[in-house]
Amino acid sequence: MKKDIQFPKVKGVSVAVIKRPVSEIEDEWVVYLINENDFPLENALVCSTGYGEMNGEKRKSSTLRHGFPLIPPKSSSMIEPIAPEVFVLTNEYWISYYVGNQLFDKKYVFVPETIIDDNLVTVPLLGEKGVLHY
Repeated sequence: MKKDIQFPKVKGVSVAVIKRPVSEIEDEWVVYLINENDFPLENALVCSTGYGEMNGEKRKSSTLRHGFPLIPPKSSSMIEPIAPEVFVLTNEYWISYYVGNQLFDKKYVFVPETIIDDNLVTVPLLGEKGVLHY
């Protein structure tokens, strides 16, 4: 059972929502998994979902699952594009991966209205502006 599995603290792994200009009037937002460690992440699984209230009614998005056999050291992998319309929801990314035989697990939660221009920073390894969650 999950309660019997020891999960060590996740370090050097983050999720970033990157903002990229597509044209002079339009931007694209993309979610990335970032490995800042000196070792690879193996068999990474990312489950993403959104939930909360939108226009006065409860909403929940589909849960999407993304698998990554290997994320090399000091690199990143694109998880998925994200629509600005869901920034009013809680957007959750639950990540599990192995380092050797050890399983690591962490939820990264972007609460409503945090994916905004005021929270943009330069994201390490990508060199682009985005909202970063450690």
